[in-house]
Amino acid sequence: MAKEGIKARELKRQKMVAKYADKREALKAAGDYEGLDKLPKNSSAVRLHNRCKLTGRPRGYMRQFGISRVTFREMALAGKIPGITKASW
Repeated sequence: MAKEGIKARELKRQKMVAKYADKREALKAAGDYEGLDKLPKNSSAVRLHNRCKLTGRPRGYMRQFGISRVTFREMALAGKIPGITKASW
């Protein structure tokens, strides 16, 4: 489980990226690189990192479900994800 501060930091980055998205797009279109440089560093979408919504785990993220592979396996075996069954052949 990730620390609460790390999860909060990632959430703060997501909000900042959303806040400055339009301004960043306009500056890119105008070619104003000095203006882009003055924006906060965390307003860049490149700095975002996918994390599990439940545990905050940064690795093994499954984009389709928004959770890590470990959490996915636990939930799938418990029958909490509809349409997912353990394969057997």
